[in-house]
Amino acid sequence: MEDKNYSMARRIAEKVAEAGGRTYYVGGMVRDRLCGRESKDVDIEIHGITPEMLRSILSSLGNVTSMGASFGILGLQHYDIDIAMPRKEHATGRGHKDFEVFVDPFLGPEKAALRRDFTMNALMEDVLTGEVLDFFGGQEDLRKGILRHVNDVTFAEDPLRVLRAAQFAARFGCRVADETVELAKTMDLTALPRERIFGELEKAFHKAEKPSVFFEQLDRMQHLHYWFPELEAQKGVPQDPVNHPEGDVWTHTMMVLDAAASCREQASQPLAFMMAALVHDFGKAVTTEMGEDGRIHAYLHEIKGQPLAERFVTRLSTETHLLRYVLNMTRLHMRPNMYYIQKAGRKAWMHLFDESVCPEDLVLLAKADWMGRKDVGACDEAQAYQKNMLGTFREIMQRPFVQGRDLVEAGLTPGPGFKEALEYAHKLRLAGVDKDDALAQTLALLRKV
Repeated sequence: MEDKNYSMARRIAEKVAEAGGRTYYVGGMVRDRLCGRESKDVDIEIHGITPEMLRSILSSLGNVTSMGASFGILGLQHYDIDIAMPRKEHATGRGHKDFEVFVDPFLGPEKAALRRDFTMNALMEDVLTGEVLDFFGGQEDLRKGILRHVNDVTFAEDPLRVLRAAQFAARFGCRVADETVELAKTMDLTALPRERIFGELEKAFHKAEKPSVFFEQLDRMQHLHYWFPELEAQKGVPQDPVNHPEGDVWTHTMMVLDAAASCREQASQPLAFMMAALVHDFGKAVTTEMGEDGRIHAYLHEIKGQPLAERFVTRLSTETHLLRYVLNMTRLHMRPNMYYIQKAGRKAWMHLFDESVCPEDLVLLAKADWMGRKDVGACDEAQAYQKNMLGTFREIMQRPFVQGRDLVEAGLTPGPGFKEALEYAHKLRLAGVDKDDALAQTLALLRKV
């Protein structure tokens, strides 16, 4: 059964054709259809009729909505369709939104496609006939996996397209064309709002099989230094080859990021989890040194990396829960694998999981960190052990435990000693002491105080 949005697109196209115009599927929708990918977005562009005629046609089919009046984008209530007319744009400033837009329904398909960013996104498909219009070799680039810009002038007018190039390359496994890389090197990204930077990063984190490609392509285009300087600082920072045979910190981080992507759907907060994987070793850039034993060390990098991670996250986002999650995961990321190797006791594991904002995600991050090496070794065995300890922690946390009301019911009046007593009771809880014994010990402590 045909999707209702496609059915409506065809009805619109038929009425437009009766009025002497043509209707095309445009943008990423055509690209995805040619690649056999399902596209949730239905974007059509109407050529050859006036805006007034288009509104009249749409009104005969339903309630017209305006989703981008300044860009001439319309819609129909109860349908997920973007309906646009050809337009020309002229840059008026350095920002992503600094454009003057002119709707021109008689511009013609080729000139309309000229404003698109990449050749694979400039493809157009006639809604009624299925004819694909390809003015710039988009289908060939799509087959070869090359992301190539359409036009030097229009591409350079929008600096966000540099980030989009990296994001598309990561999502679709493409390589940015050499000429596009050279053009991107000349573009200034400093005026972009952080929300747009974060938006492209988020797409790479959520949709790319290998998010590392996003940063590798940005590096090729020489655009790590302003928005991602902490990552650029990792390049060339050595690691102990015994523990990290993969190479420098940059290489390790990219491998961890891709490993995290393979299990991100298991995380409670996939976006925050991916961000934590990205920043977890920022501290190595400022702590790495050669030790007296002749080996490379990065002592306390998980602690020294905290201000670097905070600066990075707040540069891109104002979400406090994201910052809290990332800082917590960065600080604790080494411990699960270290505790496994050292065969730490249950007490250490219980306190570790108690410190974590999400113990399950911490174990996943430890897995990604372990996999971010050429020699992954006994990663599965480590994960099984860590999950077993996590199961013990969760079982203990389900048991009855001492709370403030228990102390009140025992005849005590809330006061300065309550906080200390409850902290003591919590330690007993983590040690697996049952509630009755923990209450007795806590009351004894209070009487002593």
